Amino acid sequence: MTLATRLPPLLLAALVLHTAVLPQLRVLGVAPDLLLALGIATGIAAGSDRGAVVGFVAGLLADCFLQTPFGLSALCYSLVGYAVGSVQATILHATRWISVATAILASAAGVTLFAVLGTVLGSDELLGGRLPRVAVVVALLNGLLVVVVAPVVRWATVPDVTNRAVLR
Repeated sequence: MTLATRLPPLLLAALVLHTAVLPQLRVLGVAPDLLLALGIATGIAAGSDRGAVVGFVAGLLADCFLQTPFGLSALCYSLVGYAVGSVQATILHATRWISVATAILASAAGVTLFAVLGTVLGSDELLGGRLPRVAVVVALLNGLLVVVVAPVVRWATVPDVTNRAVLR
């Protein structure tokens, strides 16, 4: 199986979970952002280029359900996926706790970037007193999600040869 056959079902499943299931699991009124976590996990598992591509596609899917400027999520998620992949490339052997810490920081940065760019593009309601709470809760929840999402993303985005070598 190739990247082209594994990634679309993963993105579809993530979209369904993101829109139908995770909004029911709110903490302090804030739901995790699985599609952002998917871009981050791809950056961690497969590098900056794939992190940017998956972040972009996941962001486009998220934009279909938001009332913010179309493409804002795609821009933010792709930038975060690329940045995470670039940072992760400098760490030779990323342990699980480094991946979780990276996901927490990247999620907080992604939520903040989304709010700042959205405000620049005319969505004034994004920057407000609620932003710090949203950024912290999404960051912590995505830190937990990346533990589950990263192995699935690795399976979907890293070539079979590498997966077989890791599994041995």
